[in-house]
Amino acid sequence: MARAGRTDAMDHPALVALSPLDGRYAAKAAPLRPIFSEHGLMHRRVRVEIAWLLALADHPGITDLPAFGKDQRAALLAIGDSFRVDDSARIKTIEHGTNHDVKAVEYFIKERIGDDAALSRAREFVHFACTSEDINNLAYALMLRDARADVLLPALDALGARLRGLARAHADLPMLSRTHGQTASPTTLGKEFANVVARLDRQRAQFAAIRIPGKINGAVGNYNAHVIACPEVDWQELARGFVEDLGLEWNPCTTQIEPHDGIAEYCDVVRRANTVLIDLARDIWGYIALGYFRQTLRAGEVGSSTMPHKVNPIDFENAEGNLGLANALLGHFADKLPISRWQRDLTDSTVLRAMGTAFGHTLVALESLQKGLDKLQVAPERLAADLDASWEVLAEAVQTVMRRHGLPEPYEQLKALTRGQGITRETMQAFIAGLALPEAARQRLLALTPAGYTGLAAELARGI
Repeated sequence: MARAGRTDAMDHPALVALSPLDGRYAAKAAPLRPIFSEHGLMHRRVRVEIAWLLALADHPGITDLPAFGKDQRAALLAIGDSFRVDDSARIKTIEHGTNHDVKAVEYFIKERIGDDAALSRAREFVHFACTSEDINNLAYALMLRDARADVLLPALDALGARLRGLARAHADLPMLSRTHGQTASPTTLGKEFANVVARLDRQRAQFAAIRIPGKINGAVGNYNAHVIACPEVDWQELARGFVEDLGLEWNPCTTQIEPHDGIAEYCDVVRRANTVLIDLARDIWGYIALGYFRQTLRAGEVGSSTMPHKVNPIDFENAEGNLGLANALLGHFADKLPISRWQRDLTDSTVLRAMGTAFGHTLVALESLQKGLDKLQVAPERLAADLDASWEVLAEAVQTVMRRHGLPEPYEQLKALTRGQGITRETMQAFIAGLALPEAARQRLLALTPAGYTGLAAELARGI
């Protein structure tokens, strides 16, 4: 018994949630909950079962199930359209007796049809000739389709638009490059954002183009029960039309399960996009450490429990951690789901139920990146100071101009001048002044500064 004045755990479900997606990050993961929750799965199972029943009734070759009238069709569609959490709870109650989740859905639909005389002949055509996987594979395919269209692509596009804006806004702002962590030929801040946009655009296009397959061909994929019951029906054509009407790609050749190659492709492309974003998060973390960015301060916010001065790059660290979690799961899905013993084993069933976890961590990361980007303030003076302290990066420019004009051993001369040496403006310009170059070329090099040596970076950034 709870003590007086104490609250029960159920009063604060987020605090006792096993997964942070249902606890600390519940609000961020909320858009995926109607899709990947068990309720979301049940809802789509019901929709598939009802759609299959209507497709059977509409087929002229299945004379034992006449086409439904307008009112009967509306009543059947309403079972799916008005599906609520209470209905999922009813299915769970039925499942306690059946110990089979899809059979419980079938019984639920039959229960909802009830004693309606106009629908009575339809009762035993619910789940007609289906194995559970006929319903499950289509329900999961619809979940993936809906998650992509309604949540993941919009979130990815919003982040891409933010990065594209930063690329253009800072297209002309010079920045020292750091290949291998060492000073290197300058770029612009905008061009570095543009690089990320270009990579994300590639993965986004592939993600949007993935066709999500589905099947409805019976216990081992051969329409055995279909043909013995109604041999006059072209079951392959009916199956094709049914799956394609759901907005999915028909897979004509399967075992009991749709082999999940499409899900593997889906997970792989999300994983690749996430990897691009891990790269981004780490780079920005580093630029914050170098002082290239400051972070907007929030009143009352604490960066460290003991060091009052700290403003930590927590949003980018949070994003990196959640992207790593997501990718670990996505990699397992892609590796495991296409493998099934003989005509079917059940190892995919429990794994498929965890898909929402991977996409939930991805969504949390995308929001964290957006939040972090919104807090960034560029420190142009810090970028300028680093460039002005790195005159050695002009060695590339000088030796390349020397090559053009046929001067001896240009690379070797610049290597001797700059490698491991502290190079100043005066040192570099004195070297250039002594070169036997055409005067126009010499003056162009003498006018060059690290901040001015950015090539086409600004043009590339504006063009993204």
